[in-house]
This record gives sequence, C-alpha cells and structure tokens, in this order.
Amino acid sequence: MAKITIRTLQKMKAEGRKFTSLTAYDATQAHWVSAAGIEVMLVGDSLGMVIQGHDSTLPVTLDDMAYHTRAVARGNQQSMLMVDLPFMTAATVERTLDAAHQLMQAGAEIVKLEGARWLAPAIEQLSHNGVPVCAHLGLTPQSVNKFGGYRVQGKDAAGQQLLEDADALVAAGADMLLVECIPAELAKELQQRSPVPVIGIGAGADVDGQVLVLYDMLGMNTGRNARFVRNFMTDAGSPQEAITLYDQAVRNGDFPQPEHQF
Repeated sequence: MAKITIRTLQKMKAEGRKFTSLTAYDATQAHWVSAAGIEVMLVGDSLGMVIQGHDSTLPVTLDDMAYHTRAVARGNQQSMLMVDLPFMTAATVERTLDAAHQLMQAGAEIVKLEGARWLAPAIEQLSHNGVPVCAHLGLTPQSVNKFGGYRVQGKDAAGQQLLEDADALVAAGADMLLVECIPAELAKELQQRSPVPVIGIGAGADVDGQVLVLYDMLGMNTGRNARFVRNFMTDAGSPQEAITLYDQAVRNGDFPQPEHQF
C-alpha cells in the first residue's frame, strides 16, 4: 500500500470514499493499525487517560507526546502520522511553532490543534513553515474544565459559530478538520462546505473519515463507553481482526449508526 498523504485524503474526499483513523501509542499498536490499512494514525493526548491513568488529557506534556510519537513512528508502515499538541502548547504562536517543531522531528507528519478561530495566526505560520495542520473543533477535551464536562457542542447558534470558525481555520491553512461530539446534521453541513477532509468522532456518518481511541474500540477502557463508541472485539478473535472490522464498517457505512450520533 502506498504511503498516505494529505493528497490521498483530498482525493478520497473528492471521490466520496470514506477513510479511517485510530489512535496508537506504541510501536506494536502502530504495526497493527497500519497493517490494517488505516489511513490516519493519531498519537493522541488521550494517552494521558488510557496509558497514564489521569482523568483528563491536561497533565500530558510535550515530552510525553514526543516519546510516544517516536515509538509509534517506528512501528508505522504507511499510515499518515498525526500527533496532538498537548495542553497550552498552542497558547501563543511562538509556543505552537516550537511544539510542532519538536513533534515533527519526532516523526509526526501532521499536527492537531484544539481550539477555534483564535488558532488562525498559529496555523498560518505553521503552514508557511511546511507543517500540515488538523484543526480540532467541537468538544475539545483540553477545555473540559471550561465546558464544565464532556458535553455535546455546536447546538443552536453555536453551530453557525463552529462553521464560521472552521472556514477561518481552513482559510488560514488548515489541511484537515476534526470535529468531536457535535450534532450529525451540523457535521454533514460542515463536510459539504469544507474544501478539506473532515474527520468525525461522535459526529455522525456523513463526514469524510472516522476516528476512535484504540482502547475504546477494543473494549479495553475501564469506564463507561461514550455514546459514539462501538466495541469491535465483540465479533473478533484478536485486536488485529477487530481493527479490520472497524475499518470495513466505516467504509461500507455500517459504522457509525444512528445510536452512535447526536
């Protein structure tokens, strides 16, 4: 399989073909994910919860992210490697550039930033410096304390604001968008108006790609599943088979179903 790039995903969007994304945190998981043909592998700051045992992503450091990025890069084969900028590393343009510099040198091929329109200056500078960017909108877990918990975002008038924020970030140079826990109809509208690929998690079936946390879709989490999660190990004999089932379900439209969306 050829190496996945931004151009690959743009072509898939143009052709109406779905793509898949999963998190990975070490070389073995990276091998599983890339061998299954998953297009986008995410080293997520979710590692703070599923690896380190924290109750949020906030304690994760840039050094943590660089360490796991290097490990995942060694196990990756052809997936595009996306990496989260952790809490407060996008607070200023200068800090964003420094964090992205370190993660790209660790093996990232695209960085993901949580926020809204205020990220535009940083995204513009990253783009000028040759760093691909995915902008994360909707429920942004690094802002959990500001939101007062993990709540659906983009309802009513806030939906129009999200669309306008997305437009501004794409205009600044964002190469992809990721939306989390927003109404399915809003995600559909965003996918239709966005010139760049849109990945969703808890955002319905009409986006260009789907992402889940690997531990969640393998049924390995220790708490209650979010509404948008499906345990693919139920019908699989191994993690590798479960990843393949997830990939097939997204591509043929079997996942997500209405019960997985808002």
